[in-house]
Amino acid sequence: MLHLVIAEAELEPVPKDIANHPAVVNHARRRGKRPEETILDATYHHAAIKKLPDGERRGRPDIVHVCLLNALESIANREGLLRVYVHTRNDEVIYVKPETRIPRNYNRFVGLMESLFKNRAVPRDLKLLRLEEKSLGELVDEIKPDGVFVMHEDGELMKPPEFGRTLSRFQNPLVVVGGFPHGDFRGKIPGRKVSLYREPLMAWTVVNEIIINFEHWSL
Repeated sequence: MLHLVIAEAELEPVPKDIANHPAVVNHARRRGKRPEETILDATYHHAAIKKLPDGERRGRPDIVHVCLLNALESIANREGLLRVYVHTRNDEVIYVKPETRIPRNYNRFVGLMESLFKNRAVPRDLKLLRLEEKSLGELVDEIKPDGVFVMHEDGELMKPPEFGRTLSRFQNPLVVVGGFPHGDFRGKIPGRKVSLYREPLMAWTVVNEIIINFEHWSL
C-alpha cells in the first residue's frame, strides 16, 4: 500500500487578518458567502494575500485539486493500492477515502473544500473527506510506514522507474510531496529526500510520476 501525502498544502480558509479586505469581501459577496468561510485563493485575493506572512506562496487550492484528481483517478487507487492524505500549512489533515470522486470543475472543488472546513466532513453521512487537526509528524506516526520518502529538488536524483521499483520493495511506503508552488518545506520533514528530475517540477507532475512508476512494479 502506497501512502501519498500532499504536505504543507496551501489550502486554507481566508485568515481573519484579511477577512475585511475589499478583495476578499467583494469576492465573498459575489458568491453569497461570509468572507471567513471562503477558501483563500491567490487568483481572487492577490491584493490581500500580499499582507500575509509567506504571501507569495499562499492561496493555491488549485495544486491540491489537480493532485487529487490525478491520484484518485489512477489505476493504483482503483486497484486498492493507494491512500491519499492532504496536510495543510495550518497542521490539519484531510483523510480522503479511495472511492471519493473529486469534482473536475475547479469552482465546485473550492465549494467542496469550503464545506469541509466548515463541517469537518463531507458528505456528513459518508465522510468521504474528513478534516482533523493533526501535524504531519502525527500523521506519519499514525500510518506507521516502513519507509518514508520526501520529494525534494535537492534530494538524491533517481529516475522515476528506479524510484517506482524502490517503493515496490516496501510493504507500506509513504511519500511526501509539497503542496505549495515553490520554495522549501517550512518545517522539518523526516525521511529520505529524493528528486525525480534535475529541475523543479510541479507537485501534480511529481504525483503522476510516483504513481505511474509505482504501478509498473506493483500491479
